[in-house]
This record gives sequence, structure tokens and C-alpha cells, in this order.
Amino acid sequence: MGWTMTLKDDFGVIAWAHGSRSHVRFLVLLWFLFVQVRSDIVFHMDHQFTWKTGQWGHCVGEECGSGGVQTRTVWCVHTEGWTTHHSHCNHMDKPESRRHCFKVCDWHQDLFEWELSAWEGCVLLPFFSNELKLRTTECITAQHGIQRRKVQCVRTSNRTTVTSRICDFFSQRPPVEQACLIPCPQDCVVSDFTSWSGCSKTCGAGLQHRTRHVLTTPMYGGASCPNLTETRTCSGPVGCHTGEDEYQYSLKVGAWSECRLPHHKDGLLNGRTTVDFSSNKQNNTIIHASYDYQHHHDRHHHRKYPMSWELEVGYQTRQVRCTRSDGKNTMLSLCTKYNPPVTYQACVMPRDCQTSDWLSWSTCSKTCRSTDLSPGYRLRSRVVTQIPMSGGKQCPALEEKEACNIIGDLLPNCPRYEWRTTDWDDCLVSPLLSKLDRRLANVASLCGGGVQTRKTYCVQVFDDLTPHHRKEVARPVTARLCAGQEAPSAVKNCSIPCQHRCLLSHWSPWGACLHDSCKDPQGKKGFIKRRREVLWASGSQLDGCPHLVESIPCEDPACYLWQLRRGECMPANGTCGPGTVAQSVKCVGAEGEDVPTTYCPDAPPPTQAPCAVACPADCVVSVWSSWSPCSHSCASKTAEGRQSRTRTVLALPGKEGKECPAAPALEEWRVCNDHPCLVFYWEASPWGPCINDTLDLNRTDVWNGATTCAVGIQIRKVTCVKMNGGSVMSKRCPDSARPESVRPCVLPCVKDCVVTPFSEWSACPSTCVPENTTSATQSRYRTIIQKSANGGQECPDTLYEERECDSLPICPIYRWRIHKWHACTLVPDSVQRSSSRPSETCGNGLETRGLSCVGENDEAANLTECLRWAGPLPAQIRACRVACRDDCTFTSWSKFSECTGCGSVQSRKRSLAGRSKKKEQCLNEALYPLEDKQACPCEEYLSQPFGNWSDCVLREPSTLGFLHSWMSHHEAKECGQGLRYRAVACIDQHGRLVEPTLCTDTGYMVEVCHIPCPLDCKLSDWSAWSACSSSCGGGLKVRSKWLREKAFNGGRPCPKLDLKNQVNEAVPCHSECRKYKWRTEPWSICTINTVGDSPSCGEGVQSRKIRCVKKGPSGEVSTVEDNQCDGEETPPRAQVCFLACDSDCVMSSWEPWSSCPLQCDRGSERNRSRRILRLPAVGSVACSELMQSESCTLNSTCFTYQYKVSEWSTCRLSENAICGQGARRRLLDCFRSDGKLVDLQKCEQFGLVKDWRLVEDCVVDCPISCVLSDWSPWGQCSHTCGSQGRSVRTRRILQDAHEEGRPCPNQLIQTKPCPIRPCYMWLLSDWSPCTIEGAECGEGLRRRNVSCIIHKGDWTESPPAPVAEKFCGDKIRKEIQQDVKQPCFVPCQGDCHLAEWSSWSSCQLTCVEGRSFESTGRQSRSRAVIIQVSENQDTCPQQVFETQPCKGGQCYSYQWRTGGWSNNERAVWCQRSDGVVVTGGCFAQKRPSMIRHCHPPCTKPFSHCTSSGVCGCEKGYTEVMTTHGFLDYCTRTPGVDANKKADVKTSSGRLKPSQARDWPTEWTLRPVDPDGRVKLWVYAVTAVGFILILFIIAFSFLLCKPAKTTKTSPPPQKPLTLAYDGDIDM
Repeated sequence: MGWTMTLKDDFGVIAWAHGSRSHVRFLVLLWFLFVQVRSDIVFHMDHQFTWKTGQWGHCVGEECGSGGVQTRTVWCVHTEGWTTHHSHCNHMDKPESRRHCFKVCDWHQDLFEWELSAWEGCVLLPFFSNELKLRTTECITAQHGIQRRKVQCVRTSNRTTVTSRICDFFSQRPPVEQACLIPCPQDCVVSDFTSWSGCSKTCGAGLQHRTRHVLTTPMYGGASCPNLTETRTCSGPVGCHTGEDEYQYSLKVGAWSECRLPHHKDGLLNGRTTVDFSSNKQNNTIIHASYDYQHHHDRHHHRKYPMSWELEVGYQTRQVRCTRSDGKNTMLSLCTKYNPPVTYQACVMPRDCQTSDWLSWSTCSKTCRSTDLSPGYRLRSRVVTQIPMSGGKQCPALEEKEACNIIGDLLPNCPRYEWRTTDWDDCLVSPLLSKLDRRLANVASLCGGGVQTRKTYCVQVFDDLTPHHRKEVARPVTARLCAGQEAPSAVKNCSIPCQHRCLLSHWSPWGACLHDSCKDPQGKKGFIKRRREVLWASGSQLDGCPHLVESIPCEDPACYLWQLRRGECMPANGTCGPGTVAQSVKCVGAEGEDVPTTYCPDAPPPTQAPCAVACPADCVVSVWSSWSPCSHSCASKTAEGRQSRTRTVLALPGKEGKECPAAPALEEWRVCNDHPCLVFYWEASPWGPCINDTLDLNRTDVWNGATTCAVGIQIRKVTCVKMNGGSVMSKRCPDSARPESVRPCVLPCVKDCVVTPFSEWSACPSTCVPENTTSATQSRYRTIIQKSANGGQECPDTLYEERECDSLPICPIYRWRIHKWHACTLVPDSVQRSSSRPSETCGNGLETRGLSCVGENDEAANLTECLRWAGPLPAQIRACRVACRDDCTFTSWSKFSECTGCGSVQSRKRSLAGRSKKKEQCLNEALYPLEDKQACPCEEYLSQPFGNWSDCVLREPSTLGFLHSWMSHHEAKECGQGLRYRAVACIDQHGRLVEPTLCTDTGYMVEVCHIPCPLDCKLSDWSAWSACSSSCGGGLKVRSKWLREKAFNGGRPCPKLDLKNQVNEAVPCHSECRKYKWRTEPWSICTINTVGDSPSCGEGVQSRKIRCVKKGPSGEVSTVEDNQCDGEETPPRAQVCFLACDSDCVMSSWEPWSSCPLQCDRGSERNRSRRILRLPAVGSVACSELMQSESCTLNSTCFTYQYKVSEWSTCRLSENAICGQGARRRLLDCFRSDGKLVDLQKCEQFGLVKDWRLVEDCVVDCPISCVLSDWSPWGQCSHTCGSQGRSVRTRRILQDAHEEGRPCPNQLIQTKPCPIRPCYMWLLSDWSPCTIEGAECGEGLRRRNVSCIIHKGDWTESPPAPVAEKFCGDKIRKEIQQDVKQPCFVPCQGDCHLAEWSSWSSCQLTCVEGRSFESTGRQSRSRAVIIQVSENQDTCPQQVFETQPCKGGQCYSYQWRTGGWSNNERAVWCQRSDGVVVTGGCFAQKRPSMIRHCHPPCTKPFSHCTSSGVCGCEKGYTEVMTTHGFLDYCTRTPGVDANKKADVKTSSGRLKPSQARDWPTEWTLRPVDPDGRVKLWVYAVTAVGFILILFIIAFSFLLCKPAKTTKTSPPPQKPLTLAYDGDIDM
């Protein structure tokens, strides 16, 4: 069911029906649309206040239909017009302000629309705005006007007019008026006159003329064009002979009449056009009979096309008159003395073009709603069923086009196209390598930075799709539909993890024997451990680093120990002797931290311990030294570690004192590092693959808060390993340091292969194909978006399909069937008898033949089929002749002779027959040739190379035409052997171009070419490492590569080189400041040199051994020569020692100096102390000081410390990486303020902040090479024929080069010449001069020919040459389309006639103030009237001109120009801005004067008006002027001849009588007498002036002369030179 609508105008009915039911709601709309809605309705309340309403607004509502609401404004107004409150008006009479209405639906607007007519011409307004004054008559720029158009509402179905109120509901009424500008009136502008023509008569009085032509026609009320012709009388060069005829006679013919049929055929005509011919031409009656192939329809409205064409031969006549030179007709015998002119001829009856009915409209080109809002169009066509013949009516347009879907709101939105991408391919490093590096490298082991690629493809996106996911599968379309969008990136950086790298600290010292877990001590087995830390790791996970803990099993571990601190020894009696010492006891942990006493397992030591204080005369021994280093780091079967400590005797005992201990008691030894030399650590294998956790079924699929495909576990083997041995039992290694062996992981997601649907099948040929041609194919493809992985569904094998097109229609085969020629048809005898010719039935005529169309099997077909498929139309008419008695007769032509080769000529002959052999006119071979020659055909051709060679084209493997993987692009062949092409022109023996396949198979010369391969930058191998840049502490060592070969032909560029063309790599290094150190042995016993029985006490000497040692990298020590150590730091080998005597005070050694302030503040001190070991005897010398102090002096007694870092190393990558993530390092040292390197512990002891980053991540940019798309297929030739055709293919850059990647080539476009094929075209010649058969003047014809020519596409280089018509097509139809005949007129002598059309003037725009007033210009041409005889002026036609629109015009301006003055006259003309002299265009009011006048007039004798507008004297006279500047008189200059100028000083004048009388009344200062001599007072004035000048000069000299000075001159200055003499001011 559909909607139907019936609509009647204004007072009719509008109703819609759905099916057969009517709806009341549309009646509401009917009432609404046609009720007159009036505004400003007034309702009276009383005489002062009234209600006033506005106009009803638009109907609004949520849905269309009867539920709409319409409102208007209602207000109360006073009678004077001002608005007041509503209470002043009567509310009973208040009109309603709201009412229900019918809201028009959106689809209703498709039924009606505004129809706009074209804007009418701009009409001048009589007034400016509201000013009541008329315009001035003088136009300066442009005048205001108004133009109007018609606006009406029409139905879209049949374009009938309805009331405008209907369209008002859909859109606002378009404006019907608009302002416009009318340029100033433009007068007619004509060119300058041509030169005068020759005289119309050679003797006696005649006329001559000159003409001009129209350049611009009058517009906007401008002056009309002047007469284009000027005529004047003239006389011939000689007089007319006496008795010569006054008149001349010319044979004048009229135009041929229309072709008509003879009367006797009227009754035989059936279905033909007949003409009722009578003497009154205007009363001819044309009777149309119905042809078999005329328009008539069956009930299905299908046309019956003609099956054959037959032509009819008629005749036509013309009038012949003899005209006299004065334009009058006279006897025909005066013009035709011998052969009378032809007044009749056979002709073909005209046939009008006939066409079929219009076919159905095509579908609208706009099928969807786009953003440009442009309408679509649809087409319909019809075919020719009868071609026009013999001047019949030409064919109308065979195709119609109209807009459709103008608004398109109901159409679906047009599809959008956007780029989609496939998944990224695997990360690859090998594309970053050069070809040489790729051959040398182990590609499988590469890691680090790489590249990933993906494909891009274009898909169609529909509006009804929800927001798509990236993986959404859509059908691919051709990439050109996405050409306006930027394609996504097809290449990105990626990284392949390298082997885990860790930077570790040094091992810590071995710790004490501890339980594996001090919190839960178990058993009597423990471990001694040492640790190291990870300073930097290449990844976030530390699992890949080596073990960080090493352990040694030990016995009796103790996590907590008692720590004792002893106090002063307190003697029990007196000041010496035995006593006790207090001991503070606390329990400490392994790290030295305090813990509760309950943690220590053993009983605490006693708080007091026995001790003794030496009494006078007792032996005094020092405290024990520190334990020496352990001799072995561990205990083995053959060796164990031992260390010792010693003490020395400070005072020998007296006679009654306590004896010293024996010598062995002065040294103690103990076992150290008694643990076995077995070091164990945990070793973990690499993590295994992620597998399903079959043990823990409750594990969720969420890990770290992120939902994954599935969570599994990774397992690795963790074993306890013996150093330099194999695996051992796990109990040998501490469980606390055991690495984890199981960890969660993300299971690889199962990925099925995802492919796009197949694209649409490529288009098959839409037209028919010739028989026996190769069947066409069509293809389609699909793209893999996601490859299968981890057991997913595999991708299909078929990504490209090809099939043959469905059976295409074979082009039908039709041919013309040519009927026999009919007999030669002559003009009817009745017509021939009416002429003056003899009544013999002979002469020229026409013969015709019919045409029909047959199919492949000779079955009859419509002629329209042959017009389309059968080729050129055969000729249906030809001239013929029925021989007359006096005609020349000939034998038949012989056969053509044999050809002897290329370039030869073949001929045929005939001879005269019968009495013609004796006729004189028959013997004229120029008129009747007896031999016919023609060139022999030649099939020899010459190939000539043409143009330049193409680019070198590399051979490429066949592709499917869509984007391949990046690797295929990268590996695409860019150099090597290719082919280049050069077009070949194939020339026949006449030098004309023929098909190139006659000379070569392809139309090309092909030769091998080479594209040089790019050479990458080449560097040398790495040099050896340099020495460390720092001789002490941390530095860098460097190695280099230097440039060997630069990049060439677009090879990979070199990395950034330094000034020496080198690239460097730096790594950190450390130089030991003290590789050689002094090692000292303990001091020997103090030796006292005693004499006799003197006591062995007092001052002595002790010695020690020193040696220079070298510390190895692993801590071992070796003795070297002493000269290797610093001599200035040599420790003393001997020293003075002191053994106290029995009564002396004995004191301990000095404690170490206290620390100075960190900054070594000035004035600060440091202290050291010692204690009394034995008090002196009574009467002996008291003990010396117990405390010493000294000032803190920088770099002497006090030192500051600071950290110092080395330079960063270069970014270091993994061994198998070429780019990507790396690390750089630097070293940290601690330096003392005097520049000496010390241990880092020194800086740590002083609390310096260690916030230096010694290792940091860095990135080495990857050398990404340029990535190009595949070459596009070769495009179509730019020209279908000729030598200018070029084929182009392109490629685009998918990824620009980066760093040392191979740069993109410059060649992104390649061109190749197309085969040179001949260009055939119809050439229309120029019109021939007007020709008249058998007469001198009158109506004739001018013709132009249609010829087939061949050219090479460039007319300047290859002029066209004629060829056979078969190459260009159907000449008959071409002549029908082109007008090849045109009537013309040749004036007779004495005729007044129009000249030929002038050429079109240049295109001119209408402009206002130099700016174009319109986009389309105008150009004009005209025909002037030519008058030959003055008696015929009354019969002259009017001059004519015409205009036509044109494009590319320009604005012209006009300006008056003047020539030079001559005899007070000059030429004045109007000139166009392009230099053309015209008449009209310039303002007449501004025309300069042509004649010059002087004021007052020049009335003096021998005077004239000069060019400056004042009076002057003639040549040979001198002007004498009055005081007012006017000419007084002219005096002759003596001695002046015609060739020499006069000298005023030597010439004498002649005094006029009037001059002597006038001088008292008008005195003037004259330097010359009337006789021409200089007066005496002139000489006197000159002399006085000269003397005065001399006096001024002398006086000025005296005043300005300087006075002499008495001062001594200053000493001569030193001359300034350019050489520097040491002066600092220079």
C-alpha cells in the first residue's frame, strides 16, 4: 500500500488517502493551508483601546500530524499607537493566542518546492533611497538598480503551480528582488576606417569606399553605432572612349529552389512526402503521408524501426537574370551569347532526422546522502532511426540529463571508508642490518631493538555499525577510496629481549657462623655467608642475575653473643698491685645490634674480673696488638688459617719488681677461618614455559589486578652447587637464600586466524566483446588480519581467487546490404523543355540505391543496428550522366598494369570511340584524360626510434596488487639489471605513421640497463683499547673506528663522526693509584746500648723490615723491587725507643688523634691521649703529659674528602644487539683534599651523601631503513595516440629512514613512453570562396571539405597528412553532423550589398572602476554596406552587427590622445587601453581642442601664434616685448639669410614710425637702440659692477687673514704608524 495524493489549487481540495480510507486530519490541514491568515487584526473595546494580534507562527509539535500547536502575540494598544496593559481592553473580546494545527510531515516537502525564474535585467531606479531628487544626467561610476524574478510554489511531480502558502511551511520564501548596479551608458565603439578602396569604374566617374567595424555594441542606453561606411566619388585613370557603352551587364542567378518531385509521380507515392508545386512559391502545400518507419506506437509503446532506406530523386530550379550596372534587369541575351546557364538540376529529396522514443531513465547517480549536498542526475537516451539527408532537419539531442534526489533527506547515508590494519608481525632485527652484516651475523641470536610491520587496507564503514573494534572484520575495498585519509603507520620499533645483564658489587667479607635463621635457630649447624648486591640490571626482574649469596657450612653457630666492655683496673690495696676491673655485659646480634639478654644462649660473663696495676720496679708490658690477617681464607686438609698478635716490654723490672713474661708469652697465635674450603650457592636454571597449573585448581584468571587470557605457572630447577664443582644436597645451602622455583605467569592466548571476507569481484567488461577473443577474468582477495598462534585455527590457504567472467555477450555482427543502383534519374522533360536548351533527354542526373541491414545469418534487422555495429554508412547516391548526341564517347578502361615494386605506378587506359575521335573538344586530354595512374601499394615499413629512453625499470615478480609484508618491501630489488624502453615510430614509404606492430611486436626498442647498487658507509674494525684516561681512580678507555668508504648511490649513511672521521666507544676503567705499597713487619725489641753494669733502660733503638708489595686483582700480594714504591712515603726502618727504668713513670702509647671538624675550620684542634701504666718511684721524675693538642691545618693535620665521578661511558648494548635498550656506567672515587685517592670508606666515614647514579638506562636509536610500497601498476597512457603519450607508475613512502638506515630513493615516479600509434581525425577545411555555377554573380555556395588526416599528436612537429577515409570512420555521418555547405552571395557590378562579416572583436567585460562587472564578456562583429553605384543607394540594406558571449575577457579603458601641433592644428583621437584607435568610448566633453588660438590675437606684422600660446615673430624677425610680456613689434634681424641665424648684438633693426611716437608715454628700459646697437649705459653699468666685485673680494681677504701668534710651537708629535710599538693603548 502506498500513499496517493490529490491536490487542487487555491480553492480546490487537498486530500491524502492511505489505500481507500480518507483521514480527517488532512482536512484540518486543508483548512489550515487555505484560510487567509491576517495580521494586525483590530478588535474594539471602546474608542481608546483595542486588541491587536500578530501573525500566526509555525506549527510546532513533537510529531507531525494534527497534534501541532500554533501561537501568536496579542497585545492591547491605544488608538494613538502605543501599547498599554491588557486590563485596558475588553477581555471578552480578546482574540485567541493559541490554537491547534496540523504539523506538516517531513516527507510532505518532497511534494512541493519553490520554483525560481532567472533574474530579470537590472532596471534603473528613479530616486536614491528617500531623496526626492532625480538623478543627474552625467554618469560617473555606476547607477543603482533593481532586478526581479518570479517565485512560485510548484508540485514536484508535474511542475504545476499551487498556492505559495504551501511552500511557506517548508522553507522561507526566496527573495523576489535584489539590488544591482547598472554601469554607465556605453556608447557604440567602432574601429578606425580602413584605407580607401579602388574606384568602382576604370574610366569616368565612380565611387570608392572605406569601412570600419563594430568593437563594442551600445549598452545601457549608450549612443548607437555610427555609419560603418564612407563613400566618395572618384574618377578612373583614363577617360571613357567616345561611344563606349555606358552600362555593363552581368549574368545573375538566384538560389536553387527546394527539391520537389515531378507531378506524374504524385499518384504513385505511398508513404512519401509530396510537394504541390505551383507558380506561387508561397502557396506550396506540403502533404505528409505516413511512412512505414514513421512514428507510431503499439500498445506497448515500442517503436518499429525502419528495415531499409530508399532515397527519392527530384529536381530543383533557379532563376537567371541579366542585370545592368545601374541595378536594373535587361534582356538575357545581353549576358548569354553562347551557352545559356543551367536553370535546373536533379536533387535528392530531403529527409529529416528521426529518432526513437526515449528509453527509460537510468537510476539516479546519487543513491546516498553525502556531505556536499549536491544533487544527483539521471540520464535517458534515444537512437537515430533515420539520418538526415539533403538538408533535412538535423537530429535533436540524443541524451537528456536531469537532476534527481536534490534534497536526499530520505536517502541512507553514504558509506564511509577508512584504513584498517592487520596485527603486527613478529619483531625482527635482521632488517636493520646491512646486507653484508646480515650475511656475517647469526640472525637467530640477534636481540635488542628491531622493527615490526603490518599491512594496511581500506574498508567500507556503514552508519548502522556500532563503534568498531580494531579487529572488526570488514570487506576490503580498493585503496584509492581511502586516498584522502592518512594511512596508519605500517612500521614501528620493537625489542627482542637479550640475555639478562647485571652489574654486581664486590663480595662482602665473610660473616660469622650463624644459624640459617636466627629467629628460628635449629641444630648445631650453621653457615658463614657473604653477599653482594645488584647495582644495575637490564630488566625489571632480577631473576636473571647470578647468585647473590655464597655460604660455607660451619659448626656451633651463634646468632647472639655477649659483648664485654672493661673499665679501669682498681687495685685492692693502695695504688698498685692486684685489683678488680668492672665489665659491662650486653647481648648483641650478628649485626651488632642490642638484643634482650635472653637471646644469648650461654650464661653471661661475670661483671668483675681480676686485674693488676704495675707497682714501681715491676715489669710493664704493652697491651696486645690487633690480630694479624688470617693466613688462609679457609681450612683444608693440609693447611689451616692462623693469625697472631703481639705485645712488647715497655719497662724492665727492678730488683724487687715483678719479672717480665718470657719471650713466647709476648706473642699469641690462634686458628682462624677454620671452616673448610667448601663454598656453596644456589643455582637456578632459566624459567620454563608457562604451563597450566594442574595442582592449584582454585587459581583465578586475574593476576596483578588485570584480567588475562589464563594464568599458569613457570617452573625452574633450583639446586645447591658447590663452587667449582657439581650439585650437592640442598642442606649444604641455606634455605633462606633459596630462589623461588615456581611463579605465576600468563598463559599464551589461543589465537585463531582472522581473515577479512573476500573483496568484491573485480569488474568484468561492461560491453560486449568481439568473437574469438580471450575470455576476461575477474579476481578477488582477502587479507590475514591475525595469524593463528598457540594452537588456534590455522589460516586458510587461499587468499586470492580468480575466475572467468560470466559469458559476456558477443558483439553482434551486422552488415550493410547494398541494393543495386537504380537507373539514372534526370530532370523531367517538362522542366527541361521550359528552358532554352534543346529537348533531348540526356544530361546530368542522379542515381540511388537502397540500403538494408542484415545480421550474422543474413536475416533482416533494424537499420539502427547497422548504424551502431556495421561501420561506415555506404553511399546511397552518386552523380550520373545520360549521354547526349554531342558528348564524347570512350572505350572502357583497361585493367591496371602490374606493379613492379614499392614506389612504382600502375596505370590503365581508354580511347575515344566513334565520331568523338574527330571532335576538337574531345581531344583535350586535360578535360578528357585517356590514362589513369595510381601508386602501387607498398608494405615495406621503416622503424625510427623516437624520443628519449625511459627510466630503467627493474624486473619484478608478479604480485597480487595489494600490500605485502614489510620484508618484501625491504628486500625489493632496487638495483641491478633492468630494461629501458624507447618508443618506435613505424613509417610507411610516404613518411606517414602506421601501427607500431607492423615494425615491432611491442612498439618499443628495449635494451638492458643497470641501476647502480647503493654502497653503504664502511668503517674499519675496532682499534685496540686505549689506556685509561685517568692515571688514578676512575676514567674511560676508548676504542675507535675510522671511515674507510663514504656512502654512495643512496647507501646507508655513516654514523655521526667526529672531526677525525671517527666513531668512538668508551667504557669505564679504574687505575690503581697505589699499585705498589710498602708493607711493614712488626718492630723488633728495643735494644739498649749498655756499658758495663749500667742498667738496661733508657733510650735504645728498634728496627723492622719493610718491603714493596704489589696487590693483585684478587687480593694476593707479591713482593717487588723497592724502587716501584713511592720513595717519599718509605716507612722508617728504625726508630728510637725508650725502656723505662725501674723508677720511671711508664705510660702507654698515644691513642689515635681525634677527628678534626669536617671542614677543617680555622682555630679548631685535635687531641690525643695516653694513660699511666706504672707510677714513678718516690723522688723520681713525675709522669709527663697525658694529653696533647695541635691545630687542625688543612692538608697537613686535617683533610677533607669528596666524591668524584668519571665521565659516562657510551651506551653499551648486549653482545647480540645492534640498537635498543642499553646501559651506560661511570665510576665513583673518594679523593682527599690534597688530591690523593683514598678508599670510598673514607667518604662514607665522614658522612658524605652518596647520591650519585653510577649506572643508568640509555637507548641507541635503531637504524631504520626507508620502507616503500610496491610500484603501482602502469597507468593508462596520457594520450591514446601520437608521440606524446606517457605511462606512469608511482610508489609511496611507508616509513622514512632514521639514523643510519638506508635513505629513501628520489625516484618515486617512473615514466615510460607509450607505443606511437597514428592519430586519425577528421579535418574540417576553411570555407571556400563563394562559387556560382555558370554565372558571374548572384546566389552561390561556399563549401568546406571533411578530410581524414593522420598526425603524431603534435601539430607543430608533425604536420598532418591526408590518408584514406576508412581510418577515420563514417564520412557521410560526419558530413551530416558538420555544415559543409553554406549559401553565399556574390554582388553584381553596381549592386549595393553588405560586406563580409568582420572578424570577432576581442572579448570585453563590462567593468566598473576597472573591476569586472560580470564574469562573461561580449565580442562583436559587423557587416558594412558597400555602395558601388550612387543610383542604387535607395535599395541598400541596413548595416548589421551581432554579439556573442565569450570567456577570458578583460576590462578596457579609453583615453583621448593628441599629436603634435602643426600650424596651430593637431590630431586628436580616442585610443583604447590596448593601443587600438577607436571611435566612441571617450567622453566627448573631455575631447582636447584640435585648433590652437592666442589671446590676444596676433595682429602685429610678421607675427604668428606659437606653440606656447603666445604671439611670436616669424623667421628672420626678433620679438620686442612690452613690460607686460606681450609682443610689441617684430624687428628684422640684419644679415640673416635663410640658412643662418642672426646675431642680436650685431644686427640692426628698423624703427617703426609709431615707435618714436610712443616712447614718452610708455618708457621702458631697453639695452638696445632701435637700430640694434647696445646703448652706452649698458657698458657703464658693466664696468661699475666689475669694480664693485673686486672691492668686495679684497675687503673680504683683509678681514679673514689670521693674526701672527707669539707662542712657541709645541714639540713635534710622534707620527702614528700602523706598526705596533709596544704601547698598551694601541
